[in-house]
Amino acid sequence: MEALLLISLLFQAFTLNLASPLLQPRTLTTTLWDVVVVGSGPAGIIVATRLSENASKNVLLLEGGGPSYGIVGGTEKPAWLAGTKLSRVDVPGLYLSIFSTPTSLTCGSNVNAFAGCTIGGNSAINAGLFFEPPSSDFDTYFPVGWKHADLLPSIARLYRTQPSTNNTSRDKIRYLQSGYTAARDWLVKRAGYSEIDINAHAAKKTKVFGHPIYDYSNGQRGGPVISYLQTALKRPNFHLQSGAWVKRVVRTGAVATGVVADVSGVSTTISLSTNGRVVLCGGALKSPELLMKSGIGDPAVLTRLQEANQLGGLPPSSWINNTAVGAGLFDNPNTFIELSSPFIQSYTYSYANPIASDSSLYLKRRSGPYTFASEVSVFWDTVKHTDGTVAGMQGTIGSSGYSAYTNTSTVTLNVYGTSGLQSTGAVILDANFIPGPSAAVYYSHAQDAQDIATFIHRLFAALPGSGLTPLNIPQSATVAQIVSYITTYSAYARGETNHWSSSCRFGTCVDGNAKVLGMRNLHVLDGSVVPPLTVNPQMGIMIAAERGAELIKRL
Repeated sequence: MEALLLISLLFQAFTLNLASPLLQPRTLTTTLWDVVVVGSGPAGIIVATRLSENASKNVLLLEGGGPSYGIVGGTEKPAWLAGTKLSRVDVPGLYLSIFSTPTSLTCGSNVNAFAGCTIGGNSAINAGLFFEPPSSDFDTYFPVGWKHADLLPSIARLYRTQPSTNNTSRDKIRYLQSGYTAARDWLVKRAGYSEIDINAHAAKKTKVFGHPIYDYSNGQRGGPVISYLQTALKRPNFHLQSGAWVKRVVRTGAVATGVVADVSGVSTTISLSTNGRVVLCGGALKSPELLMKSGIGDPAVLTRLQEANQLGGLPPSSWINNTAVGAGLFDNPNTFIELSSPFIQSYTYSYANPIASDSSLYLKRRSGPYTFASEVSVFWDTVKHTDGTVAGMQGTIGSSGYSAYTNTSTVTLNVYGTSGLQSTGAVILDANFIPGPSAAVYYSHAQDAQDIATFIHRLFAALPGSGLTPLNIPQSATVAQIVSYITTYSAYARGETNHWSSSCRFGTCVDGNAKVLGMRNLHVLDGSVVPPLTVNPQMGIMIAAERGAELIKRL
């Protein structure tokens, strides 16, 4: 009987590891964890990987979603990838399909916004753009201890660990370049932009243009799942548990003692060691939600949660009242501008039925259009105010048109405001206590629309002679008319960019060690603590994770 029981247990463990990348030699409930990291997005993976470098620390990384990349057990894929070890996540050219085909990779009903809930988080579903923030972002918006000089070692570690490139195809041919050529003629020759290597000149963000940088390697999507997590998974003191939705942090006063998670449908309490720490890395929407459900936040919200029995019995005397939790939420307000030219040859990616020669080129040589996520060029400028402050502006140009403009000579310019914008919202819980953004995130401050419209107006002024024609906004539109267009909901304006950040800010929500105010051993390290950046936030979040892990190690 004992032999049969042993065989049964071994079989269960074997099949469990085949089903998902849990790699759990010990049970969640009997181990006292030195570090519990909640969320396996880019920040969570980096934090857990760095903290597990200390072999004496048991580090647990929890993820609510399931597998993503093929290397971590992801199997979601179109038929043309059958027989390969690739999932849809691995192929950069399948990025846009995430918005239009069924998938288990997003958060679904767990978040009232588009976000990744899978191993890798948003880094498994976004374009993989990898832009180093200018030093001015850190020196202007970050606190003492997080200035650019402080972050240089973190930036260096990130570059050593995370590959990136502006030429994704293994055959070193740049594909789909008609949009790049047309944009260079327009912006460099006519609008006075400089063509540069973007990350080699990261400090330059006024009138610069170039090829996008992607965190890819060998023609496949990269990111922390590939570059960091694979190292951590080899360590006996590191453990990844997917399918674990954390509901709240368990705490006694200012001391976190563990977390409560729904693990495969079973409510499970996961406990910390005496000197253990919890690090929330669920993103700028989920991490504030978890703080609120742990009795940390606006007392009005905590009262709602208590009345619905969502605080695990935590009495008001144990609440940490802080209205800054979830406040200051930021996303880039974006506008799609459809540009047409007889010199452009657009290209539309297909999830199920790619052009045969292109799928063959990718499968055999990891080359061709499917080695990148459609963006062919990127550029930045600034808008200066009379008081000396500056608002950052960014544009990317894709390979195809959008919505009503999808002919073979049209591409999409995506314009959005970045650092220096003044509109912010908050993370709010709906009637079912699901987190999402408030409406104030976009254009709640009139200056932002004025700045973005000024940027677009400047761009249009340089169009004559370029051969490019804007289709959804008249080239002759005034700044006031552009303001009206970009602030009115449509298929092209006022949409979510899903670059969520800034909802648990330094000084008001966390201290300089990313430790939650009022707590001794609870941290937030993800987009929540990162101020609005001049660039796509992914690399900035990864830098913050490197720095935060470094600081936590010292505590």
